[in-house]
Amino acid sequence: MLDLDAYLARLGLSGRPGLAEIHSAHVTSIPFENLDPHTGSAVSLDIGDLQRKLVIERRGGYCFEHNLLLREVLLALGAEVDMFLARVRLGAPPGVTRPRSHLVLRVRSNEGDWHADVGFGNGTLLEPIPFGPGTEHEQAGWRYRVVEEDGELVLQGLRSGEWEDEYAFLPHPVAPIDVETINWYVSTHPSSPFVSGLIVARQFDDGTRLAMSDWSELSLTESTPAASTTTALDPSEVPDLLTERFGLAGWTRDTDGRLVHSEP
Repeated sequence: MLDLDAYLARLGLSGRPGLAEIHSAHVTSIPFENLDPHTGSAVSLDIGDLQRKLVIERRGGYCFEHNLLLREVLLALGAEVDMFLARVRLGAPPGVTRPRSHLVLRVRSNEGDWHADVGFGNGTLLEPIPFGPGTEHEQAGWRYRVVEEDGELVLQGLRSGEWEDEYAFLPHPVAPIDVETINWYVSTHPSSPFVSGLIVARQFDDGTRLAMSDWSELSLTESTPAASTTTALDPSEVPDLLTERFGLAGWTRDTDGRLVHSEP
């Protein structure tokens, strides 16, 4: 059901590009957003639905949608792809253990094993990095490394001069049913921040990151490796910002102030 050429056209690519080129183009072309669960719609991981939403309708999605679509593309191109579920540590209060609610990929090719992730909303990798612990990697000014801790692999990012854990996962592949199960929780459970809150994000190839969220207060944050600026927002500004800054058209607010999307 995958239309590979339509996906590549969405990314501004053609032919049969390699992993790094696809990964970078995906990250900078398709926004991260949780608008479906935020507005009361469960997220489908059926490949036909993912292609319709992220490719044909030019929407975005969250980690499961992004990385499962990338997985299907890479499988179609002949790669071997394994899935792992990670616990997000970034921003977690001390002593809090979060569920394994983030999806990470290992891509095996003739060039080796690669850690691929196009769906981490708080600043994802621009390009894949070698899988497993190793040296640090610089991408458009952002720096990452993977370390091993108690049998888990931990992706860390350098923020304000300090290495911070972003997420951690056991290096044991999971089955599709495991991803389906946690996706149902993340997209429907009332306590899930993707149901109760809003987050929309974009990344650019020059290293700029743009994020709109109400997880603390409704605001727009523009970040580079050197600095970050946050601007408070009024809810009435959200529809125009979705269109103008994130490329997500068709959103309005109803008479009760809730976001609604017009059919394409």
